[in-house]
Amino acid sequence: MRFIIFLIFSLLYTYSYLAGCQTLNFFEEDSISIEREGKQIFGSIINPVGDDTRSVVLIIAGSGPTDRNGNNPMMTNNSLKMLAESLASHGIASVRYDKRGVAASLVAGMPEEDLRFEHYVEDVIQWVDILNQDPRFDKIVIIGHSEGSLIGMVSAQMVEISAFISIAGSGEPADLILKRQLQSQPQFVRDQMFPMIDSLKDGHMLQKVDPSYYALFRPSVQPYLISWFGYDPLTEIKKLNIPIIIIQGSTDIQVGIEDAERLKEAAPNAHLEIIEGMNHVFKSSSTDRRENIATYTKPDLPIVEELIQKIVDFVSDME
Repeated sequence: MRFIIFLIFSLLYTYSYLAGCQTLNFFEEDSISIEREGKQIFGSIINPVGDDTRSVVLIIAGSGPTDRNGNNPMMTNNSLKMLAESLASHGIASVRYDKRGVAASLVAGMPEEDLRFEHYVEDVIQWVDILNQDPRFDKIVIIGHSEGSLIGMVSAQMVEISAFISIAGSGEPADLILKRQLQSQPQFVRDQMFPMIDSLKDGHMLQKVDPSYYALFRPSVQPYLISWFGYDPLTEIKKLNIPIIIIQGSTDIQVGIEDAERLKEAAPNAHLEIIEGMNHVFKSSSTDRRENIATYTKPDLPIVEELIQKIVDFVSDME
């Protein structure tokens, strides 16, 4: 009975604290959108309450149908939502958004055969243009997570921003990532699939694909793969002449420390920060695969505080 009473009070306190973050004095969250090809892409803008905010971060989600909060139909972890709210508690505004074709931006999607990597880059450019016109902000920082890191790197070359933050960004092109992920497949599968990847890398559509490989190489997705394979993050990060911080978790089972080290080698002036015990969705975990993956579906598990502090320190140094 004593334990139950304690649990009830704990839950009430937690709810009151989280509600207070938004309604009392931490931040205000409003809707924001851009228009692309006559369709709306929706996001959220968070501003710290009672703060003369001068810095804003634009958060770019990772691959797949990942929404503005870091969630997708298969998992809910609220990683990007927690990141934005935590930054607000330190006086840093943020914008995060549902990519075209995802969640509230579903109607902004396009036929798969028409989608290119560059569409995501163009969307970021328009988000930054809007923020550059907002008189509340004089410093804009792009944060790219996972595939969003590469999108951010390419976008940052075409817009006026103050800095770039890569979190769990790959240090190799997507075609090599795919080959590495296929290493566990039988040799005969690799013998068939690797030449297909190479052909797409060279910009050639596959004339005939075994239906058993349609999940990866169906004709409608090939144009996107060709466009995506054309970018090497090591080449792109070299082109940036702004402050950069590369952040990587030590227990990330999707992107490794070696990726962060490759990015650092390509951009020697960048800061490299390895956060011990942080996984791909910013949660504390060991490298045990089952335990690690379990955190991807724990929306109430907080993100690692050190990540927040690294970003806050980096942005504050520019003030």
